[in-house]
Amino acid sequence: MTQESPALRLLREPAFVRFQLVRLLSVIAIQMLSVATAWEIYDRAGTAESLGFVGLATFLPQIVFVLFTGAAADRYDRRLVLGLAHLVVGLSALGFAFLASRRDLGVAPFYALLFVFGSARAFAGPASQAMAPSLVPSELFTRAVAISGTTFQISVVAGPALGGMLVAPLGTSGVFLVSAVLEVIAVSILPFLVLRPGARARRDESRVAQLLSGIRFVRERPALLGAITLDLFAVILGGATALMPIYARDILHVGEWGLGVLRAAPAAGALVVALYLGARPLEARVGVVMFACVALYGACTIVFGVSESLPLSLAALVLMGGADMVSVVVRHVIVQGQTPDEMRGRVAAVNMVFIGASNELGELESGLTAAWLGTVPAVVAGGLGTILVTGLSALLFPELRRIDKLDTPR
Repeated sequence: MTQESPALRLLREPAFVRFQLVRLLSVIAIQMLSVATAWEIYDRAGTAESLGFVGLATFLPQIVFVLFTGAAADRYDRRLVLGLAHLVVGLSALGFAFLASRRDLGVAPFYALLFVFGSARAFAGPASQAMAPSLVPSELFTRAVAISGTTFQISVVAGPALGGMLVAPLGTSGVFLVSAVLEVIAVSILPFLVLRPGARARRDESRVAQLLSGIRFVRERPALLGAITLDLFAVILGGATALMPIYARDILHVGEWGLGVLRAAPAAGALVVALYLGARPLEARVGVVMFACVALYGACTIVFGVSESLPLSLAALVLMGGADMVSVVVRHVIVQGQTPDEMRGRVAAVNMVFIGASNELGELESGLTAAWLGTVPAVVAGGLGTILVTGLSALLFPELRRIDKLDTPR
């Protein structure tokens, strides 16, 4: 009798399938919202700094609420926490739709609402990460991460592309309204998720003690700390996403539609790699492969920075996304593989601070550096910095470099 493949076994897990649908809808909504917000702010302010401050406004809640986000995921029903967070994202989208219709209000209200939007994502991230191992048997988790990555990258391909294409016929207000509808649908699915039983954090611990335990847990595991730190600095230095409106309008001259295509290109590369890893997971020299892919990410950033050709720019972005996807899968499996269930929310909160810092602070760094040096020199310098950080991390975290195989979660 032929043994059923792991991928088919995953598709027979109802909670896993429903969770993927929630992620698909919510990430598409968030990506559409992000594209429309960046376009609206750059159209009003017209400066690189204005795009950099988008990242700052979105990242600050990760720091402000770090005492609460991981504790909420470990203490309460993670479906409830995730549902409330996505509901706030939907309400934020409605707020953005109103602001987009009022040109007289400028950009300041956008930054205030981005803080609210970022706060919701700060709570959603740890709850979603901590919930993932409760959806599937532990022996299927590595493949589940790759398939989840596929779902995420489909969303990140579709979201920016839809957002860019809908800006012209609907305006940014219409894009924000579509995002709100998608979030409502995603929230309505969450009550139907049935999770496998897991441990919960002790309620007699103070929030400060819970936060410190999460930080201590990460610090005491060099491979885990190295993976998170490498991602932090590589994406901060190599992130060119914040500057894509400048490339779309002023360098490549492709307009709103081109912005959507540029934003979708890295996700297209990541999608191909995620599909491959779902069928054939990494089985040897995982650490070396990850370092090589991060260095490739930096090299492709340099190519994108100097390119004045849309096909070359898209090719560089596709390779960037594929290289980044390897790092994402490895890091996620390392985090879940070394973390017990009762600690997952707190460790995920620490991880989300690093992820938020790499993405949103990367946008701030890109915006400010572009204002000081110019757009192209800023992107090239970031790519060079990513390659340098990769080499230093390989020396500072030999435990990460020596990882041969990935562990399944506890």
